[in-house]
Amino acid sequence: MNEVLNAVKPPRNPNIPDLNIGDIVSVFVRIKEGNNERVQEFKGTVIAMHESATNPTFTVRRIASNGIGVERTFLFQSPRIEKVTVQRHSHVRRAKLYYLRERTGKSARLKQKFTK
Repeated sequence: MNEVLNAVKPPRNPNIPDLNIGDIVSVFVRIKEGNNERVQEFKGTVIAMHESATNPTFTVRRIASNGIGVERTFLFQSPRIEKVTVQRHSHVRRAKLYYLRERTGKSARLKQKFTK
């Protein structure tokens, strides 16, 4: 049964590195507007990851203008994702960072994780 599922599911996008919860990332997505196609950057914090066998996703949250939070969910297999770059890693103690939705300013910051 697993061989059938693996034969059907699309491969993971090679432009997406290994991500962790709390990483601050820039996701470059191809957007089609009429006949034109352009690349748009979405920069924010990875607040959730859903690792299913057929449909793994990750959710990125950023603060837009006027302090409005915007969340966007991306598929790991999506061919629309041009590339993902990790700006910094953060030290977190939870698997989902949904508590950041109620926080703004300094209380919404995460401590940076330094590699040795």
